[in-house]
Amino acid sequence: MASGIYNRFKANLMNKEVDLEADTVKVLLLDNSHAFTATHNQKSEIVANEISGTGYTAGGAELTTKAVTQAATTKWDGDNTAWAAASFTAYHAVIYDDSLTNDDLICSIDFGGAKTVSSGTFTIQWDAAGIITLA
Repeated sequence: MASGIYNRFKANLMNKEVDLEADTVKVLLLDNSHAFTATHNQKSEIVANEISGTGYTAGGAELTTKAVTQAATTKWDGDNTAWAAASFTAYHAVIYDDSLTNDDLICSIDFGGAKTVSSGTFTIQWDAAGIITLA
């Protein structure tokens, strides 16, 4: 299994169809049946593998405080994403643009195995270097 950026996102970025700071961007969690495929375009192509559980709402959670920082290595980042009072197991996170009509996919993150929470807070702590970086 792997992480990656979806081809649709690359095209949307170059066609000025996505605004990573202004658009509503969400993070959804997936089970172990998910496999990153760069040619997937829309949430509808992966949602069959979305998890369910206490504290998790279908469609995922909104990514907040999104920012693009320009530098030699430009980064896109946001606040850590968390689900409180949660009990579930997730294997992947997929970030998608909820502002676009078809909920276009941005990227998929493989957790490297099962991540389980039981009556607690499930938090994705984004890397300090950013969620996505361009060098």
